Amino acid sequence: MLRTSALLGLLSLAVATTTVAQTQPHLYGRYENIRLDQLGKTLKAKMDTGAMTASLSARDIERFERDGEDWVRFRLAIEGMDDTLYEQPMVRISQIKTRAEERSDPEDDTDIERGADMAERPVIEMELCIGDRLIETEVNLTDRSRFTYPLLVGATALRQLDAAVYSTQKYTAGRPDC
Repeated sequence: MLRTSALLGLLSLAVATTTVAQTQPHLYGRYENIRLDQLGKTLKAKMDTGAMTASLSARDIERFERDGEDWVRFRLAIEGMDDTLYEQPMVRISQIKTRAEERSDPEDDTDIERGADMAERPVIEMELCIGDRLIETEVNLTDRSRFTYPLLVGATALRQLDAAVYSTQKYTAGRPDC
């Protein structure tokens, strides 16, 4: 009887340990390399728990209609990138709260200003590969060329990745391999 009780205790401990291990988030550094297969590019990204959505640095952003659906075309606004024109179905238009340093020039139609602190941005769905994890998430398009990191990964994508950001570390996920 004692043996059965001890065995059951060990089994319970093993199940509890496994459950705890499964609930631990994946740790990523503040900056990571992320592969965007739809664009055929790997970009440096900032993992930003203070932002809700992901943002990709784009220019020449133009909305259009194809077969009754909303689409968007754009080029990457990243130094050293080619001049490829990408076209993706548009999921929606987002209202983004902007910081003062992110506000567009009045001549630039990348962000359509809505009040002092709001901008409208087209949103597309993209697959993000970080380390060996692949998610599909919404990404808004805006010119981030004045920032160091052309891709910003916000809290929504971080939740999808079951991620925690280790702010003092960089590039902990290694090369994207999805």
